[in-house]
Amino acid sequence: MRQSLTAVLERNTTVRGDFATEPYEVAWASEARWFVQVLSAAGGPAELDVVTQVSPDGITWCDHEEAPHATAGPGLTSWTVREFGHWLRLRGRVRGDDAEVKLRVYLAAKS
Repeated sequence: MRQSLTAVLERNTTVRGDFATEPYEVAWASEARWFVQVLSAAGGPAELDVVTQVSPDGITWCDHEEAPHATAGPGLTSWTVREFGHWLRLRGRVRGDDAEVKLRVYLAAKS
């Protein structure tokens, strides 16, 4: 039987500029899916760029091989990630002068 888990890494969190989510240890998993939900944007037009980061120890990070994902306004974005090693997190940037977004970030993992 496969194991699965969904972790909420950010809940109704307002972010500006550069940010990173809390890391999550998923060495047991063979695949994962990110869900990034932009709830609202303020301070002018806001664009959100996010990329999966991987780590062997939860301390030192590098970008995963995949391309960054972008959103422009409220909505839900999702993508899968495989062959990621032990730890995952998202690194992001809110683009736009004085822009900020309120978001939720979920990580769903399966063995």
